Amino acid sequence: MEWLNYHHLHYFWVVARAGSIARASQELRLSQPTISSQLKTLEGSLGHPLLERRGRGLVLTDVGRTVLRYADDIFHTGREMQRALKGIPTRDRIPFAVGIADVIPKLLAEQLLQSAVHAVKDMRLVCREGALAALLGALAIHELDVVLSDSPPPEDVKVKAFSHLVAECGVTFLAGPALAGLKKGFPGSLAGAPVLLPSPGTALRHSLEGWFEARGVEPVVAGEFDDSALLKAFGARGMGFFAAPTTIEKEVCAQFDVGVIGRTEEIRERFYAISVERRLRHPAVVAMAEAAREGKGRRSHT
Repeated sequence: MEWLNYHHLHYFWVVARAGSIARASQELRLSQPTISSQLKTLEGSLGHPLLERRGRGLVLTDVGRTVLRYADDIFHTGREMQRALKGIPTRDRIPFAVGIADVIPKLLAEQLLQSAVHAVKDMRLVCREGALAALLGALAIHELDVVLSDSPPPEDVKVKAFSHLVAECGVTFLAGPALAGLKKGFPGSLAGAPVLLPSPGTALRHSLEGWFEARGVEPVVAGEFDDSALLKAFGARGMGFFAAPTTIEKEVCAQFDVGVIGRTEEIRERFYAISVERRLRHPAVVAMAEAAREGKGRRSHT
C-alpha cells in the first residue's frame, strides 16, 4: 500500500491557495527550490501534474482541483481536531456546494437538501442556481460538489458525470379558486382550459404534452415559464392550471393558496444528484441518496 506524504500535500495546498511558489515560500519559510522539488515528488507519487505554468503564474490542472478539494477537507479536519483537543469550540463548517437547475421547484430542492442538512453536522450549505449546462461546467472544475436536476446530463454537454436518482413521484394538477371547477370531470375537463407550462425542452414539459395527447385533451397554453415559482404565482392568480411534483403538493397548496384538481402517476417526475464520481463520497450527497432509497424524501397521496 502506498502512503500519501502529507508534508508534500501541505506544500501543494499552500501553493494552490497562495497562487505562487514565491508567496508560499514566504508563508512556509522554505526556499522556492525546496517547495518545487517537493511538488514534483507529490506529482510523481500521484501520477498526475497538479499545477501548470500559465504566463507568469501557476494554475491548477483538473486533477489539481480535485486534489485541492480533498486537501481542503483533510486540513480542515486537522484544524478542527486541534481545536477540539484544546477545548476550543469549532467554528469552521464543512462546505457543501450545490448547483440547482433552474427547472427544479424551490420547495422540492429545499426538501431534498433538508435530509443532507439534518445528516451532516456543522455543514455550510452553498446553493447556486442556473442553467444545467453552466452548472455542469462548474461541477467539472470542482466548484460544485453536486448538481440537482430533473434529468441526467444531456449528451451534447461534454462533461464526464454520473447521475444518482434521489427522488421520484407522480404529478399533481393544481389551480387557483377561479379554476377550481376543473376538478369535476378531470382529466377531460382540462380540454380547452388555460394551462401554465414549463419552458420547452424540459423533462416535465415533454411528459405533460405526451400525457395530454394520450388523454385526448388539448388545453390552451396561457404561459410558459423558466422559473417554477413564478409559474405557480400566476397559477394562484387564476391565469391557468399547472402541474407540480406530488411530493410537494401540500407545500404548494399552502404557499400559493391553490387546490388540487387531479393527480396522475402516469407522469413520473425524477430528480437526480449529478456528480463527477461514480460512487458518492460527500456525506451530504450520500444522505440525500439514502433518504430517497428509504422513502424519506417522498410522500404519497391518495
